[in-house]
Amino acid sequence: MACMKLGSKSDAFQRHGQAWFCTTGLPSDIVVEVGDMSFHLHKFPLLSRSGVMERLIAEASKEGEENCVINLHDSPGGAKTFELVAKFCYGVKLELTSSNVVYLHCAAEHLEMTEDYGEGNLIMQTETFFNQVVLQNWKDSLKALQTCDDSLPYAEELHITKRCIESLATKAYTDPNLLGWPTMEYGPMQSPGGSVLWNGISTGARPKNSSSNWWYEDVSTLSFPLYKRLISIMESRGIREEIIAGSLVFYAKKYLPGLNRRQGASESSSRLLAVALAPPSEEDQKTFLEDIDRLLPMQKGLVPTKFLFGLLRTALILKASPSCLSNLEKRIGMQLDQATLEDLLMPSFSYSMETLYNVDCVQRILDHFLAMDQISGGASGGASGGASPSACSVDDGQLIGSPSLTPITMVAKLIDGYLAEVAPDVNLKLSKFQALAAAVPDYARPLDDGLYRAIDIYLKSHQWLAESDREQLCRLMDCQKLSLEACSHAAQNERLPLRIIVQVLFFEQLQLRTSIAGCFLVSDNLDGSRQLRSGIVGSTEGGWATAVRENQVLKVGMDNMRMRVSELEKECSNMRQEIEKMGRTKASSTWGNVSKKFGFKLKSQMCSAQEGAVSNQKNNFNAKAKDRLGKLKKY
Repeated sequence: MACMKLGSKSDAFQRHGQAWFCTTGLPSDIVVEVGDMSFHLHKFPLLSRSGVMERLIAEASKEGEENCVINLHDSPGGAKTFELVAKFCYGVKLELTSSNVVYLHCAAEHLEMTEDYGEGNLIMQTETFFNQVVLQNWKDSLKALQTCDDSLPYAEELHITKRCIESLATKAYTDPNLLGWPTMEYGPMQSPGGSVLWNGISTGARPKNSSSNWWYEDVSTLSFPLYKRLISIMESRGIREEIIAGSLVFYAKKYLPGLNRRQGASESSSRLLAVALAPPSEEDQKTFLEDIDRLLPMQKGLVPTKFLFGLLRTALILKASPSCLSNLEKRIGMQLDQATLEDLLMPSFSYSMETLYNVDCVQRILDHFLAMDQISGGASGGASGGASPSACSVDDGQLIGSPSLTPITMVAKLIDGYLAEVAPDVNLKLSKFQALAAAVPDYARPLDDGLYRAIDIYLKSHQWLAESDREQLCRLMDCQKLSLEACSHAAQNERLPLRIIVQVLFFEQLQLRTSIAGCFLVSDNLDGSRQLRSGIVGSTEGGWATAVRENQVLKVGMDNMRMRVSELEKECSNMRQEIEKMGRTKASSTWGNVSKKFGFKLKSQMCSAQEGAVSNQKNNFNAKAKDRLGKLKKY
């Protein structure tokens, strides 16, 4: 740390309890009381250096008091600083540092220790050291600024606080490698230009560049009022918003204990160390959190989403102001696509809320996201014009013509996962579940498998729901957008209403027919491409052997496919005969009513030609058809 020594005499002060004595051999003729300390000194050294002391001593002498007592309880820096001032007046060697220069400068100004009372007086000495040493160095400027809290309002009147803040802001804005901040302090074998020195000779090698957040830890030691002023000056100097946001996040994590609960043990313990000694009250934490919210930029992506959720969770616990909660929800809503399911699972901290998780808060966040998505034009092929649900079809679990993975599709998947997590809560009302599920646009879900899973869990946990409520809940999903696996599960799901099961069976057959038709199309294309490939390969030298091998492989594959298709056609024919027989029974009238109500007839459908699931699919479908038709007969 930079320092300067003043004076030439040895230390002549001794302390006895709460009193200081000057051991010059002469009896003291003045007592200066500063705080709870008493300084037994001599008049002449003091009045020869300080205008204030000169006046006070003169006033005390006029009153004829034998023992002159002067009170300086408002002296900046207290008794410790006045001890240094007294030593300076006696000519004792004085060491100026960045830790005491602010105190000494304020005390010197308060006591009027100007050049009129001696050349090289304390004001001039401290001002020179402050300008030439402290303000030229990052660490010394920071240390001096930290001491300004104890010297207010004197430091403000002398513009010491402002000069320290401006010095720090300038240094943070400048590349630290250009001037050696702060790497020169930790690397003495480095030239001012930044190159590494070996035995005093520049090697031309450059040290590793410091990142833009090198000053985060240092400024986090400042009190919050000083930190806010520093951040404000940095913004006016043009420091990028993402750097400012990073510093605010770092500072908030250090002084808000609630944000560190989900961090690692080592990181959490180190950051809680600063608040472990004097934990702030809940009211102070709430005020601090609201100030952080006002300082954070509103631009999307500058603040990590997980940090925003941590702020919101802490704000709910501390019962922050409604405006603060609303701002945090809007910030999260702007970048909800970057959230995780763990982030959304916020417990209900209010006694008035019956649900385990704060579903209302998630609903508001989702509304903010959808509003921003609508303003920005919506998802590709969705909000901007529109891929309607009917424009999409499912083939073996894959969506044909689905939009690319956009933020709205990511949020839809996130909300479906959240619905599945909160569905087991028996206190979750049907209206809230429906409102959250219906808020996601239809085009945002390429598949409704996630929504079906959430609905199934809700039905399992709320078995007392009426049949009409079950049907209303199931209308949230589109049976045409269920994969084959989901259709197979739904067709055997006892918790679903019967008419929903019939719809699932119908659309499952449509998917099977589409799959078979696609396989025939592929077969025709393969035949044509085989002939074309043979012609092309035949025109090249040495290509016949390759063409023969490829034709053999294609032939074997096509023969196997034809055999599977033939078997499936026979199976479908048998199913058609069984259905016709059952149609002649007493249930034929009931089946007719159901068919007319849904606007379709059960026809013989071709089954899937997928290589890995053909045998299982046809057996499952045969069993399901018999089982469901038996139920329809009872119906």
